[in-house]
Amino acid sequence: MATHNDTGNWGEEKASDFLITKGYEILEKNYRHKHAEIDLIAKKDKMLIFAEVKTRSGTGFGMPEEFVNYTKTKLIMKAAEHYIFAKDWHFDIRFDIISILILPNGGTDIRHIEDAFY
Repeated sequence: MATHNDTGNWGEEKASDFLITKGYEILEKNYRHKHAEIDLIAKKDKMLIFAEVKTRSGTGFGMPEEFVNYTKTKLIMKAAEHYIFAKDWHFDIRFDIISILILPNGGTDIRHIEDAFY
């Protein structure tokens, strides 16, 4: 497996743990519908959260969250629509980004951007 895939998988696990510590329940990881994938689907109270996780080891090309482009958001929304219909969900939803920056000292900077896109 390529290093960037390892970093991405590691970041998704880190994001999942982060959300759990904030009181979220993880319902799905890497949910796929056609050509779209949602990294994490979580629930808190009566809110369903679709989260895109972006992990980077540097900011030379920008912050991790800057890599979620228009095309990616549209794919996530299509997959979310399918999930909502399949689960017959009738409450609120939200689209978040979990941005994980691996720092030079080995630490991490995790940013949870709520309502990142609609």
